[in-house]
Amino acid sequence: MFSKQQQKYVQSLQIKKYRQEHQRFLVEGAKSVQELLNSDLEIELLLCTPKFYAENEKKLEKISVEQISQAELEKNGTLQSNDAALAVVKMRHNAPLTAEKDEFVLVLDDIRDPGNFGTILRIADWYGIKKVICSDSTVDFYNPKVIAASMGSFTRIKIYYTELSKYFERLIKKGNIEIIGTFLDSENVHHFQFPSSGYIVLGNESNGIGESVEKLITKKITIPRFGEAESLNVGIATAIVLDNFRRRE
Repeated sequence: MFSKQQQKYVQSLQIKKYRQEHQRFLVEGAKSVQELLNSDLEIELLLCTPKFYAENEKKLEKISVEQISQAELEKNGTLQSNDAALAVVKMRHNAPLTAEKDEFVLVLDDIRDPGNFGTILRIADWYGIKKVICSDSTVDFYNPKVIAASMGSFTRIKIYYTELSKYFERLIKKGNIEIIGTFLDSENVHHFQFPSSGYIVLGNESNGIGESVEKLITKKITIPRFGEAESLNVGIATAIVLDNFRRRE
């Protein structure tokens, strides 16, 4: 039986403080949980409807499962409609990441909107980016809205949170690296020659890349504007930059 104590625990994971305390997060909905079952992430508890259980029984043999109703799923999760499953999952360790030879890493400086962050993860996954480095002020990767918006891409991308300026300073001391940042009135991304490896930095939705990180940028690029719109959504900007990056191949 799914006890009141378990309910309280699951519901608490909607809040960042308790996610960090327990080192657990929630994954909700059929698509995201299916992706989770095919990943290396460890599931502590799976709540699901009898229908979802019957459809995935072989994959659930070694997992602690509680079968509950759709109404109970929606009561204990964040989705307004969830007729499939909700999982409690162990977080990955916040291990340092760097760009290897012939690899680009995406860097997010102070991205605040969870929907934007989740969309960026999905876009990064589409373009084959496997690592994303985040400033400490970037929204929590394990926020349920981030996980939902990523549409399963959270299972395939490694994340590292750090103080970005200090992180880049350490890398620069070790040797030459390319840190490419997105700005207004810089080199046209359509003509920019991407190097073989490095870091692509996207900044805050309103203020762009912070001053302390901007000082360490080695190449500045811009997405040219042909109309009158004031700005681009950061998710759309990420897609445009990564598409141009892949065109170099």
